[in-house]
Amino acid sequence: MDFNTLPTVAALSDAVTICEYQGIKIVRINHAQAEAGISLHGGHLIWFKPQGEEDVIWLSEKAEFDTEKAIRGGIPVCWPWFGKAATPSHGFARNSEWNLLEHRENDNGVIVALTLCDSEATRKIWPHKFSNVLTFEIGTSLKVSLASTNTDDTAWHYSGALHTYFSVANIRETHITQMGSEYADSTQADQICQGGEQLSFDGEVDRVYTQPEPTVMIHDSNSRQIAVTNGGHNTAVIWNPWQALSQSMGDMADNSFETMVCVESTIHNNQSITLAPGETHTLTTEVSVKR
Repeated sequence: MDFNTLPTVAALSDAVTICEYQGIKIVRINHAQAEAGISLHGGHLIWFKPQGEEDVIWLSEKAEFDTEKAIRGGIPVCWPWFGKAATPSHGFARNSEWNLLEHRENDNGVIVALTLCDSEATRKIWPHKFSNVLTFEIGTSLKVSLASTNTDDTAWHYSGALHTYFSVANIRETHITQMGSEYADSTQADQICQGGEQLSFDGEVDRVYTQPEPTVMIHDSNSRQIAVTNGGHNTAVIWNPWQALSQSMGDMADNSFETMVCVESTIHNNQSITLAPGETHTLTTEVSVKR
């Protein structure tokens, strides 16, 4: 889908417009430094392309734009838990409608901020008051920051992730470094394992790296490197579903696994963040392309 061909619903500035696809509003950025799109459903960045580069973020060709579901690809926001710790899987933020708070731009790029606060619907799922601000800094690099504030009168704890899907030319020729050596392997019942300095792919990978370096490097087979610098996290999840799992997913093509890999800035469920009333914690991921 070429989202740039969709008609403009509202023009917010020269570089920022709103379009709509299948009932979902998308903040569309066309700036001299980069192109990007952010779905208000899920607060979900769905593409990012710096000037002169190929797409950095992977979006499934069979992604379903449905307000009852999360979008397959992009950067889903997993909050206030990660994985299947509760229902719905990966929390409710990626299925919620976020509100546009502000947008700013200059010669270096565009900043877009969204908000999600507790409501009657969220409190039925998770009985706490909160205020989240999700900020996208879009230029030659991309930075996503999720600031979570406890607006309740008692402490609560949370986990989550910025679940980034990256576009690669060929997963079999891609490798990752600086993710650390120790990981919990979800394909082996979360067994703690020791790996090498380089991760290559020849089958399903679903790992929680427990001691990642601040910057994890994706060495793409088309000669580019993608630097993924995370903050406010305590683990890094790396995932590729491989063929059998891709075939089982209705919103992925059978060969989708060949052109994607997830490297996620993660607050693991076993190491959740506790916030006292009025406290804020920020989870970040920053993405830049190196040649």
